[in-house]
Amino acid sequence: MSASILFDTPGPKARRRILIINIIGALLALGIVAWIFFGLAAKGQMQPEQWDDFVQGSTWKNYLLPGLLNTVKAAILGIIGSVIFGLVFGVGRLSQNKLINGFCTVIVEFFRAVPVLLMIVFFNVFFSRSLELPGDTALWAVVAALVFYNGSVVAELVRSGVHNLPKGQREAGIAIGLTRGMSLRHIEIPQALVAMLPALIGQFVVILKDSALGYIISFNELLFFARTYSSPNGNVLQALIVTAVIFILINFTLSKIAEIVSRRLSSRIKKDKNAPAVVGTTAVTFAEAGTDAGSKDQ
Repeated sequence: MSASILFDTPGPKARRRILIINIIGALLALGIVAWIFFGLAAKGQMQPEQWDDFVQGSTWKNYLLPGLLNTVKAAILGIIGSVIFGLVFGVGRLSQNKLINGFCTVIVEFFRAVPVLLMIVFFNVFFSRSLELPGDTALWAVVAALVFYNGSVVAELVRSGVHNLPKGQREAGIAIGLTRGMSLRHIEIPQALVAMLPALIGQFVVILKDSALGYIISFNELLFFARTYSSPNGNVLQALIVTAVIFILINFTLSKIAEIVSRRLSSRIKKDKNAPAVVGTTAVTFAEAGTDAGSKDQ
């Protein structure tokens, strides 16, 4: 429906032109892939012995799988931390208290502006030399950088998601006796989280990819293990290709999950729009919630 509003439906000639352009683009892409393949083959990089190491179980058991486990561990910790950070500072940016709002705004904008790689190097030096933390300081340096940067992005998603909601949502909550804070907690933020869920999953892909930057501080993630194993064997290019394929498969899976979630949310929203609204029940529910919260505050 939105596509028909934004763009005219292509006619027979336009569809034929689009088909020709797509065919030309596909042929160019295949030509580039073939050029790269034959160029590598001419340099001896496509010989079977260059790839034999990556079909052996010991290579995966001792190098690739431990590296992948560390990558996933850093990504999971980064995702959990960034969601918590984003919710706290996103709500802080929505506060009417100027001090809280200003503090959260400065923190979010600062960490959004600093490159992830710079933060990884800084936290690695800070944790290992200043705090002298025990354990794997490289892991915590990567996690801290991922949390602060991506958490700032999530905070902006929360803020923009709430601001993009119809103003009638807050007005309806206030009309049934809720305070602004209660309306934010019970009505606006839950809807904003549902609306931004596909973008949030897309940000998880960014976190997973950025975890590979830990290679610069010798964090034992997938890329580091692949380079460590392949350097003495002279098949670094093959190791990088295998690592890239692993990252592509994981990120492709997450992207498909985001598409499925977005599709289901869209169908759910359509069903909710077509369903009869029970205004009285909703109003009573939130009014009771507001009364209970008010009595607790007293």
